Amino acid sequence: MHFISEELDNYVVKHSDDEPELLQQLTRETYQKILQPRMLSGHYQGRILSMISKLINPKNILEIGTYTGYSALCLAEGMQPSGELHTIDINEELVDFQRKYFDKSGFGHQIFQHLGNALEIIPKLEKTFDLVFIDADKDNYLNYFNIIIDKLNPGGIILSDNVLWSGKVLNTTFKKDDTSTPALITYNKLLKEDKRVETVLLPIRDGLTISRKKNT
Repeated sequence: MHFISEELDNYVVKHSDDEPELLQQLTRETYQKILQPRMLSGHYQGRILSMISKLINPKNILEIGTYTGYSALCLAEGMQPSGELHTIDINEELVDFQRKYFDKSGFGHQIFQHLGNALEIIPKLEKTFDLVFIDADKDNYLNYFNIIIDKLNPGGIILSDNVLWSGKVLNTTFKKDDTSTPALITYNKLLKEDKRVETVLLPIRDGLTISRKKNT
């Protein structure tokens, strides 16, 4: 979803950093071989993720929702040389695809893939994190927040993707099978009201929230 004109959006992208060649290759192969390629973070949002990570310079990163690995590689660009990125996905069919591109990058030895239910995997990770990216099933955003907040270091950042949900968060009535929209509305309200974090919601692509864990 775009909140500005296509012409202005193109100008924004044109005047942002170029997409690295490896990520261009990943994008092409994703569109050729993988279902739902629109799930990619893409050039512009990928550069935003990279810039945020470089500003934070995290030691440890947690990503919930790997897909084909695009966002993980963007986040890894700001990671410390001794750091680790742990990324979780439930789709077994994508593991080899992800690993191929992780190993082509300079971060392969620092990226650890986890296959399965994130709510079961995260408590077993004996790590605390400086940066967390949530981009998985929307119904569980609230559960993800509750399970990671104590694993987030003071001053650490949570990035939450798709929080505007194509504008559907403005809806007051929902279809019976739409559980994601009310879940995101509840999640956005939590981020605004939870005293442990300070939050700003950015109208970038489908909405990206930056939440910082307070030091006290």
